[in-house]
Amino acid sequence: MSVSFGVQDKVAVVTGGAGVLCATLCRALAEAGAKVVVLDLRPEPAEALAAELGNGAIGIACNVLEKPSIESAAQKVLELFGRVDILINGAGGNKPQATTNAEQPFFDLPADALRWVFDLNLMGTILPSQVFGKVMAEQKHGIILNISSMNAFRPLTRIAAYSAAKAGVSNFTEWLAVHMAQEYSPEIRVNAIAPGFFVGEQNRRLLLNEDGSLTPRGQTILNHTPMDRFGNPDDLIGAAMWLVSPASSFVTGIVVPIDGGFSAFSGV
Repeated sequence: MSVSFGVQDKVAVVTGGAGVLCATLCRALAEAGAKVVVLDLRPEPAEALAAELGNGAIGIACNVLEKPSIESAAQKVLELFGRVDILINGAGGNKPQATTNAEQPFFDLPADALRWVFDLNLMGTILPSQVFGKVMAEQKHGIILNISSMNAFRPLTRIAAYSAAKAGVSNFTEWLAVHMAQEYSPEIRVNAIAPGFFVGEQNRRLLLNEDGSLTPRGQTILNHTPMDRFGNPDDLIGAAMWLVSPASSFVTGIVVPIDGGFSAFSGV
């Protein structure tokens, strides 16, 4: 029998959809024929990306930390499309105030900064899963794909809150996969991808100098990455499309590293 990676006409909701990595996933979904809903805190980038995607894509302003905002977005999706087939929880990030450095030891990290990182990454995954997961439970089918991180496998120095929050995302992925299959339908699957090291605006200053050369931290990462490079956003597409398509119909509750071998290398 043939294996289908098709998502033609599937309704795919992507939180944090206008960000660099998730925008790449939005484009891949649209190119494969899915009807993409770009949810982002910033309405202008969400709407601009939706216009670029075409194929009935829409952009909606949504705060993933406010359940009424998510419920409003879900209602708009249901009014327009009548269902939700795929949810990608892509909202997340870190902030300098929650990162240790020579001037800011762990003991002095402000609670509000730590809480902000926890909330955005973990609650920003749980709350949309509640709202759109309820839709899937009523439909008796659907796919949720969370975005964890290599930090969940191997916590990095300096970013205590982000590493712990992403570990929570991985654990929640496993929990929700079991819960949805047992309580609602085995046709509802929940998985995650764990990107390794991708250069973005949030971590650029940690990995690269202003002239584009590697910082000591960036060099250490590449020394522990067998493929000897940072990831490109397109590197996420294959695994993500597998997990949101019928090709992975018997796969639920896993977290797939996309890291160039970082998690497999002991350093020896």
